[in-house]
Amino acid sequence: MSWPLIEKVKRQLNREIGTVYKAPGSALPVALLYPNTYSLGMSNLGFLTIYHHLNLRSDVMCERFFLPDHHDLAEYTRTNSTLFSYEHQLPLAGFSVVGAALSFELDYVNFLKMLALGKIPLPAAERDESHPLVIAGGPAATFNPEPLADFVDAFIIGEGEETVQRVIDAYQAWRAAGEAKSGLRSRLAALPGVYVPALYEVTYDSRGVISGFTPQGGAPAKIRRCWVKALDAYPAYSCILTPDTEFGSMFLVEITRGCGRHCRFCMAGYCYRKPRHRSLAQILETIKLGLPYRKKFGLVGAAVSDYPAIDELCEALMKLDVQISVASLRADSLTESLVAALARSGHKTITLAPEAGSERMRRVINKGVTEGDIIRAVKLARDHGINNVKLYFIIGFAQERAEDIEGIVSLTALLHDLMAADGRRAGKITLSINPFIPKPFTPFERQAMAGQKEIEQKTDYIVKQLKKYKNVQVIFESPKWAMVQAALARGDRRLGPVLLAVLSGGGGIAAWKRAFAARNLTMDFFSRRIRPAGEYLPWQHLDMGMDPAYLAAEAEKAGREEPTPPCPPGPCLRCGVCATGG
Repeated sequence: MSWPLIEKVKRQLNREIGTVYKAPGSALPVALLYPNTYSLGMSNLGFLTIYHHLNLRSDVMCERFFLPDHHDLAEYTRTNSTLFSYEHQLPLAGFSVVGAALSFELDYVNFLKMLALGKIPLPAAERDESHPLVIAGGPAATFNPEPLADFVDAFIIGEGEETVQRVIDAYQAWRAAGEAKSGLRSRLAALPGVYVPALYEVTYDSRGVISGFTPQGGAPAKIRRCWVKALDAYPAYSCILTPDTEFGSMFLVEITRGCGRHCRFCMAGYCYRKPRHRSLAQILETIKLGLPYRKKFGLVGAAVSDYPAIDELCEALMKLDVQISVASLRADSLTESLVAALARSGHKTITLAPEAGSERMRRVINKGVTEGDIIRAVKLARDHGINNVKLYFIIGFAQERAEDIEGIVSLTALLHDLMAADGRRAGKITLSINPFIPKPFTPFERQAMAGQKEIEQKTDYIVKQLKKYKNVQVIFESPKWAMVQAALARGDRRLGPVLLAVLSGGGGIAAWKRAFAARNLTMDFFSRRIRPAGEYLPWQHLDMGMDPAYLAAEAEKAGREEPTPPCPPGPCLRCGVCATGG
């Protein structure tokens, strides 16, 4: 094992606060993988939360693994080192359970790279009782695990805090019983929220469309996702603090989870329904844990400004004389107390997500935000000294017209003129433009993604029209990589060999194209093809608790530009989640 690699890890460990060290051999060794760099992984609250709750068990020793950066990968290759853990620098293959947190499709190849560096056979079929159990969870694993079905023994479908505990219990019982690996698969498949892909046979017709998805060995026909009903039972915060991450100066605290706004393009709004809020008392208790170490607290949630007690929380935090930070905010639920707290915390930019430029398109996607809401939010921010604005937009929706793209330009121009005329310092306006990617379990899951040329033309038009404004910056996601992401988001098991080819072929766009072509597949088949009603979808064996008729009805309402109101405070029967218990 390379000494420079070990030294680097030890330097990072010396800068951490809250790291859990358990004696090797004292408990079941569980490896927790984040398939990207240490800096990104240590900013991921879901990853840290699973680490924390696993290590609360006396019978588990959970240690972290991250994807080495380019320089370190070269050192791994030069020295033929095996991937090792942070806490005790133990080899990955020596752990009994290997769990991966999968947040993004483009990290799939990174996940395989980590297994390969750890000397673990990639195909699950080649692993026996002597190899670790490989599991995966997280958003990407929840809404469509099929592209990784060849490599993962079991997927956690839904939120993991409770399900991962049941998986560990099942593994301990299996090990005590001395059964073959088939016995472990059966035990795991019997758990709620656990999908064992080896127990399902998939067949395709002559067009490459799934014609059958058949459970074997008593596996359930549908796998229901699990979600935490009482968030207060599972605090989520920065259990390890380090300066070596993007949010190194902050203590992150989750205050709310899920979103009930019904934006028709948003996977998180559907797979993490229903919205749940932590109690104010618990949030403040959690914040006290960070007070000795940080003066800035990041409030985490899908819609932070929708938190019912946001004003009371801001008031309490200001009394504690701490700073706060949030991600993007909803313009229609922004309160003066929250903006004032952000200003006192030193915020220079307010981040909003109109998603679409025109009122019409925002009705189509059910964003529920008007131009008046956006103007009010910008004025409110500037009244408190926050002069810069960042706006998130999505382009390429199937229902999009030229007037909707023009709406992005006109809204930006309107905000520019408003900011220039109010007598205050002219601030910077940043537009983040991203291609629409149809995601599973949304009303738009069957729609086609716009082509690369169309996306580039629309982006070029926006840039050209706004070039005259010196304080406006336009940034955008690569359409080429968005196409790869879309193919993985809606792909099936045939993408397993594609991932292996990309892993060995360098990982660039050219490698992806070669990998698809070599298997007589195209990215367009998965990303740009309309999925007609009745076609079996690769994720159709998963159950998010929603009535499929509800998603179809929402797609129809989008075509009619009809709104759907947000989830009410109590249970309702609209989408099916409350009726089925999720």
